[in-house]
Amino acid sequence: MAQTLEQDPILARRSVRSFTDEKLTDVQISALISAFQASPAGMHQFDVLTGITVEKDTNLQLIESATDNACYGAPFLFVLAAKNGSDFAERDVSVAAENIMIEATRLGLGSVYVMGGAVNLAKHADVCTQLGIPAGSSPLVIVPVGHAAQPVATEDRSSRFTLIRK
Repeated sequence: MAQTLEQDPILARRSVRSFTDEKLTDVQISALISAFQASPAGMHQFDVLTGITVEKDTNLQLIESATDNACYGAPFLFVLAAKNGSDFAERDVSVAAENIMIEATRLGLGSVYVMGGAVNLAKHADVCTQLGIPAGSSPLVIVPVGHAAQPVATEDRSSRFTLIRK
């Protein structure tokens, strides 16, 4: 039986770019970390991907500055970095981000997939070092997470892409 939009976090997930200041709970953060840890990795190369959670105000402000405010003032960030030169890095980071965003939706939180901010962050080696991003790795995606400041709009997504069935 198909689930409805309200029941299925995959179908309900939407990009949120406006957050309240309300902090996430330890339970919510643990659930997001579990979703990250459950992500698949190409060829089981789990050493390619590093996740960094950011929740301290000073670090959030530092990242907002380095990314030209690309994280929308979210109270929690999941920075996803991967080893440079890995054949699977972009895919592994993307699937981990999707796991995090689906779990955020299940928890009643908003999130968004941010690549441009990660590109800007990578230009700040000092900030990357401060965040603990390993040498030889680069941030590829940032997932801002928090309570949506406004109701999240829904739209019909049942036929957005071309789909060929044979």
